[in-house]
Amino acid sequence: MPIIAAMLWDLFCRVVDNHGDLGVAWRLSADLAARGHRVRLWVDDASALAWMAPRGAAGVSVHPWPAEGAFVPPGEVVIELFGCELPVAVVDALAAREPPPVWINLEYLSAEPYVERCHGLRSPQSTGPAAGLNKWFFYPGFTPATGGLLRETTLTEEQAAFDGPAWLAARGWAAQPGEQVVVLFCYDASALPRLVQAWAGQPTLLLACPGAAQRTLDTLPDTPGLRRIALPWLAQPDFDRLLWSADLNLVRGEDSFVRAMWAGRPFVWQIYPQDDGAHAAKLQAFGSLFERTVAAPGAAERLALSLAWNGLAPWPDGLPDPDDWRQAALRWRKALQAQSDLCTQLCGWVAERR
Repeated sequence: MPIIAAMLWDLFCRVVDNHGDLGVAWRLSADLAARGHRVRLWVDDASALAWMAPRGAAGVSVHPWPAEGAFVPPGEVVIELFGCELPVAVVDALAAREPPPVWINLEYLSAEPYVERCHGLRSPQSTGPAAGLNKWFFYPGFTPATGGLLRETTLTEEQAAFDGPAWLAARGWAAQPGEQVVVLFCYDASALPRLVQAWAGQPTLLLACPGAAQRTLDTLPDTPGLRRIALPWLAQPDFDRLLWSADLNLVRGEDSFVRAMWAGRPFVWQIYPQDDGAHAAKLQAFGSLFERTVAAPGAAERLALSLAWNGLAPWPDGLPDPDDWRQAALRWRKALQAQSDLCTQLCGWVAERR
């Protein structure tokens, strides 16, 4: 892959789910900056960065969504995150730049077959101020035929040196002897009472992230053997370490989903629900790819729990075997680690088009 010189990247993000969309936008911005680039992140709601990235990142500046009127000259690369539509002023500035920036639409993460077909496709612009320019589709994904996943260059080394029990204890969240540690970060989940019941009598420390997880737990009676701790919002590096410390991670959206994979621990993904039901096919596609890749015992139980947690199937009779599940999670992480990460691929891809 070509070596890319340091450049200025403009990233644009409109927040739908401000923990997933903004979380991905910030991680990509910080990863690019860590590799020597300068990044301007343009976002319509940056409020969650106050806890997500309280110290910012060298090389990254955050700006409000561009208003009407003239836009500053764009950098060498312009990225629309998740298909957000650029303001007219930005498109005008993009068209006026010589040479024009590499213009990319970085899409949502999916395991569906269309991702491999559409990754890297060119979209010629035929109308408006951008007529004659090209926009390119870049799809994150789980296979070598996609754009890969966000993964910092230091991640593996940091995990190898990490002591989960000590990290939890330093924050007052230590597990007691015999307790399994479960992290809960979710949207409203009608299946949460059933999951809590399934842990009855099994010593469990449930670390509940802010939002729907804590709201729902507050309405449920105490469960024998289950100890709950309500967590504060955590900066991204601390959230990652929280996931590394757990025996099971229940995560939501896109950003925490990917971070749970890198944790190498059993996880259940709550996908962002869509009114047209398209999330069901997306969830099934990921589950099928995961199980084909890991080829580990317990596939039926893991798939049943995933569907039930997302409200797409009845609650199963039991939970997956922990040992089989850990084996599957480690095999999945190993398969992903063998692929090039998203930022490396993106930089090389841009260099080829310049």
